[in-house]
Amino acid sequence: MNRKKLQKLTDTLTKNCKHLFRGFDKDNDGCINVAEWINGLSVFLRGSLEEKMKYCFEVFDLNGDGFISKEEMFHMLKNSLLKQPSEEDPDEGIKDLVEITLKKMDYDHDGKLSFTDYEEAVREEILLLEAFGPCLPDPKRQMEFETQVFKDTHEFNYGI
Repeated sequence: MNRKKLQKLTDTLTKNCKHLFRGFDKDNDGCINVAEWINGLSVFLRGSLEEKMKYCFEVFDLNGDGFISKEEMFHMLKNSLLKQPSEEDPDEGIKDLVEITLKKMDYDHDGKLSFTDYEEAVREEILLLEAFGPCLPDPKRQMEFETQVFKDTHEFNYGI
C-alpha cells in the first residue's frame, strides 16, 4: 500500500481523535515507532474495554502524572464542546460542567480523577469513556478503515 493511500485511511479513522499521538507514543519520545503504531491500532480496532479505558485515560491525562485534574478537564472540554452564542461567559459553563463531572466520577473526593475513579465511573456508565472529548474512532469510520485495509491486503509489500 502506498504512503498516500495509508495516510488517507489513517486520516479517516482518526478524524475526531485530536490526541491520538499522545495515546500511541507510549515511551514519550516524540515518535511513534512500528510497535506503538500496531499496539495503538489494535486498541482502536479490537481493544477490550479495559484497554480502551487505559488508552482514553492516558489521552486525557495531559501532563502524564496519573491523574486528570480540573485544569485538564477544563482544557479538553473547552476544546471539544461547540461554542454557543449567548451572553453568558462560556468558560463559566465549562467550569460548571467540570464540577458536575467531578461529583459524578471522583469517588475518593480528592478533586481529581485517578484511573481507579475513571474506571469505576466508566464501568457504571460506558458513555463516560470519552467524557472529555473523542479519542476513539466512531464505529462507522472503524468499519470503513477495516473494509478498505482488509480488502486490499495484496497491496502490502511484506518484504519477504
